[in-house]
Amino acid sequence: MKPLKTKVSITLDAEIIDEIKTLAEQDDRSFSQYVNLVLREYLRENKKMKNN
Repeated sequence: MKPLKTKVSITLDAEIIDEIKTLAEQDDRSFSQYVNLVLREYLRENKKMKNN
């Protein structure tokens, strides 16, 4: 079963949006999928650092 998703609205700097769009395209993902991936990886790494 797919995890549930919630739509959110955030404000980002134009430069960040451009960079994420480029990286998402290179990875053949949507903007939203790429942001989700980046945040998931960040949270996993952050959790590891806090547990050490």
